[in-house]
Amino acid sequence: MSVILDEKLELIYQDVLHRNAGETEFHQAVHEVLETLGPVMVKYPEYAERKIIQRICEPERQIIFRVPWQDDKGEIQINRAFRVEFNSALGPYKGGMRFHPSVYLGIIKFLGFEQIFKNALTGMPIGGGKGGSDFDPKGRSDDEIMRFCQSLMTELFRHIGEYTDVPAGDIGVGAREIGYLFGQYKRITNRYESGVFTGKGINWGGSCARTEATGYGTVFFVQEMLKARNDSLDGKTCVVSGSGNVAIYAIDKAMQLGAKVIACSDSNGVILDEQGIDLNLVKRLKEVERRRLSAYTEERSHAKYLPGGNIWQIPCDVALPCATQNELNGKDAKSLVENGCIAVAEGANMPTTPEGIAIFQQAGIAYGPGKAANAGGVATSALEMQQNASRDFWTFEHTEARLQEIMVNIHRNCFETAEEFGAPGNYVVGANIAGFLRVARAMDAMGVI
Repeated sequence: MSVILDEKLELIYQDVLHRNAGETEFHQAVHEVLETLGPVMVKYPEYAERKIIQRICEPERQIIFRVPWQDDKGEIQINRAFRVEFNSALGPYKGGMRFHPSVYLGIIKFLGFEQIFKNALTGMPIGGGKGGSDFDPKGRSDDEIMRFCQSLMTELFRHIGEYTDVPAGDIGVGAREIGYLFGQYKRITNRYESGVFTGKGINWGGSCARTEATGYGTVFFVQEMLKARNDSLDGKTCVVSGSGNVAIYAIDKAMQLGAKVIACSDSNGVILDEQGIDLNLVKRLKEVERRRLSAYTEERSHAKYLPGGNIWQIPCDVALPCATQNELNGKDAKSLVENGCIAVAEGANMPTTPEGIAIFQQAGIAYGPGKAANAGGVATSALEMQQNASRDFWTFEHTEARLQEIMVNIHRNCFETAEEFGAPGNYVVGANIAGFLRVARAMDAMGVI
């Protein structure tokens, strides 16, 4: 159910397809942005003449390398790693590292492309990039993960730096992995360059609230969407896909704002707890014991575990997809709408398919795309960079207040931009155009580079 592009934008898209064959997630991300830029090209024809869109769609640099390492049995393993430095018009490349078997160049490029606009929306001086590896940390010992991270950094170190490219965490990369990566970077370079990584431990340069930031920010954004409709999260029933970092802290903040979260999920199934999810139990299972959610019912016998279940079939007022890309399709979106859902905000990157987005928009529900709704994570990473640059340390309360302020501003910018370009209430249009214009103006000022 993709929107038909106008002729000039269709030519750009066909060139992207030709130059990036087989990278379906990247194609999807590019099309989703291009389909909103028609009015921009009418208002600012100089951007078409100077081929700003074509330049944004082509990464400034793509790095692919092998990562050999030795497992606990002494067997040599070989993985592939990527770093796509997409656009540095607004500042050093900024974006996470993802460790997951699904990682390939197309995934990293889609994430990096989204990161350009997400980072622009924060108003912070950061460009867009992304990286990762097809390494699977599940079931690996701490020693194996350390050896993998050290091997990866032995190559990556030469491509990053606080004024060049600043990685962070993503799926499969938390404080443990960041510690191993930073330790090897420090060892090789002989520099304690705190600003080269974000998502660090609180005791060694990290930011209070960074762990919570993406989930908290997503909920701040949905609260603003509801506020624009004279409503709030208070008393609303929510479902949150995933049970990783983003999902856990989206549940946390939603509960703080008065919502009742009744379901969450992992890759094996769904927990439905009509009394409200026991967040402390989920945290213990996932963050401490590293167990599957199926163990939840051992302590909450009234709850239901649905192996292979579909969380989007559960009636709710608010849905927060916080797991992975394309997890919510057209059929799922239709179920949510029919069951009375009034708002969806994406904690994950591109979790809703184009068909799903179209259904949400046709139904007139509040829909917050990931590049706006989950920008709180990278915004707080930029705050961490500020602290590191000034050799300062901010309290949790101060950092969370800054995060909320940034998310309120992102919502306002998206809302007002959508109205300016004739699509009131359409946060996809607002986010894409607002992010694009900030990057385009910077690129245009710097000449043909």
